[in-house]
Amino acid sequence: MPISVRADLAGIPDYVPGRKIPGAIVLSSNEVATPPPDAVLAAITEAAAEVNRYPLWSSDDLLARLERQLGVDAERISVGAGSVSLCVQLIQAMCEPGDEVVFPWRSFEAYPILTQVVGARERRVPLTAGHRQDLDALLAAIGADTRLVFVCVPNNPTGTVLHTAELERFLDAVPDHVLVVLDEAYREFVRDPEVPDGLALVRERENLALLRTFSKAYGLAGARAGYAVAPPQVAAGMRKVAIPFSVSRLAQAAALASLDVADELMARCEVVVGERGRVRAELLAMGYEVPESQGNFVWLALGERTAAFNEHCLDHKVLVRAFAGDGARVTVGLAEENDAFLAAARAFPR
Repeated sequence: MPISVRADLAGIPDYVPGRKIPGAIVLSSNEVATPPPDAVLAAITEAAAEVNRYPLWSSDDLLARLERQLGVDAERISVGAGSVSLCVQLIQAMCEPGDEVVFPWRSFEAYPILTQVVGARERRVPLTAGHRQDLDALLAAIGADTRLVFVCVPNNPTGTVLHTAELERFLDAVPDHVLVVLDEAYREFVRDPEVPDGLALVRERENLALLRTFSKAYGLAGARAGYAVAPPQVAAGMRKVAIPFSVSRLAQAAALASLDVADELMARCEVVVGERGRVRAELLAMGYEVPESQGNFVWLALGERTAAFNEHCLDHKVLVRAFAGDGARVTVGLAEENDAFLAAARAFPR
């Protein structure tokens, strides 16, 4: 009998990263356009000199720093190789085969893939007509087999948010056997005062886990580091299922150094926020449907014209992230990169 892999893998879609084509402007992966500050690059270089040695097993130095900075006991923190790694660790720690994971859709495209890889069942809940997550529908979708509910704020790829009062009502209504996961990968770009700070919520609740990453605002997408704050038993489970040494020596050093220069990095976020407003305003003036975004990207609700828009932008040497039949997510880049995208959008026949 020939060697074979799990039969169910054939039904799991591949994760499709943003395209990278030489000479094109890359606005497809929600990366920040500027490299890390010199202090962070220096820390990476120093760590690289000892790359022949394993990193600290539990990212001890980074864990201790996060404990102080977040004001959360270390037993409630789990460090991982970016928020994608933390998502799969949560599903592995919480779900057995046949258990259910509920999430809004469209949202972060890794949610269904990771759910199926672990062997759990997915349940997708459509967004509202305004491209927001429908908390009432999410609540109604929860059943006896549900173990996790993902909520993404700001939502990737639409950029829309949830406000404190509605999220608290949702958390109050979720059954005791369900853990809500608040994915805040883009928290640093939020300027809406009605959006809750997940840290404040997670300190007070035992049915909530929080995910944050160094990939976006901290500019370390290529290093892979992030963290979760969760109930102690959940954080312990996440650490148990983590791949040993998955957060590299370089990633740990980069994350620590980034925390030291956080003010500089947050100032860069302000530039992105300003450009985000400009890009959206110009797209609205062109007649596109673009919901207000609180991420470092904008969403163009294009429906069946998405594929054509994607190819049109590619012809103009601009790479965007197209979700066929739904819309296109466009990262806010440098001013000149945004201008190139806007020129392409302006030339698209409408």
